[in-house]
Amino acid sequence: MAESVVEKLAGSVPSWGARIAYGEKSSIGGQDVVPVAIVVFGFGAGEGSGETPAFEKVPQGRGEGSGGGGGGIALPIGAYVHSPNGAVFKPNTIALVLAATPIVMSVVAAIAGVSAVRSAAKIFR
Repeated sequence: MAESVVEKLAGSVPSWGARIAYGEKSSIGGQDVVPVAIVVFGFGAGEGSGETPAFEKVPQGRGEGSGGGGGGIALPIGAYVHSPNGAVFKPNTIALVLAATPIVMSVVAAIAGVSAVRSAAKIFR
């Protein structure tokens, strides 16, 4: 059986690895710089087939189908810059705040949820 587009995409994802999180080394003002990003992506697809069973109320007929899509985002969080002491990470502060916000909010929500459950448990004792 021929390999589907989804199977081809899924098979190639592991080989992308660090190549998409770390950019090409370039020189800016005489310093070597390697950009760093948080990269997230996803893909989806669908297929179809035919013939509705006779016991269904939907009219019988042939069927077909297909579909797919995908998307992604790269959030530049900083760069490794060459210095006399070796490579030093220089963060992109705004991007780091954007990347950390969902994590912080999840922790706050979890703490608030635990606190609410404990308060409710005290009421019903």
